[in-house]
Amino acid sequence: MSQDSKAQMIEGAIQLLATKGLQATSFSEVLALTGAPRGSIYHHFPKGKNELIGAALDLASQRTLQLIETKRGESARAITEFYLDLWRKLLVLSQFQAGCSVLAVTIAADSDELRQKAATIFETWQKKLTELYIAAGVDPETAADFSFELISASEGAVVLARAQKSLAPFEAVAKRLVLSL
Repeated sequence: MSQDSKAQMIEGAIQLLATKGLQATSFSEVLALTGAPRGSIYHHFPKGKNELIGAALDLASQRTLQLIETKRGESARAITEFYLDLWRKLLVLSQFQAGCSVLAVTIAADSDELRQKAATIFETWQKKLTELYIAAGVDPETAADFSFELISASEGAVVLARAQKSLAPFEAVAKRLVLSL
């Protein structure tokens, strides 16, 4: 079994989590989306669906952290605008079909392990943003508080934008966040 099929399945799980949620991210759906052979799912993820979901969350988080890190050394406003633009682009490119895969797991997981993984990812994003804001000259306490606010508000704004199939709620929140720092 190739590592390519494993990578395809993880990519498929990320996409399904972001567009259809945790419950619809089944092995069958992942296989249908990716075209990976049925036997490969059990080969690469012998512990089951939670193992696949965990791998998808890890990869999605790693990518987000790498993107955020590219803003190191820039102004607090530039960091904020970039973070918001990541979500804006996801909404537009997916035609309001995709949201945050980590949020999808947080909302629907029956597994304490998956909920804890999601919590850890959000915490890691918050710490990375805080670190970048401090490097940009923001007071540490303000940086930490604003990082929580940025993540929380943008996640909620994505949910509203998807529900309304409009950028209007997202842009209203984004405008406030950019002006508040």
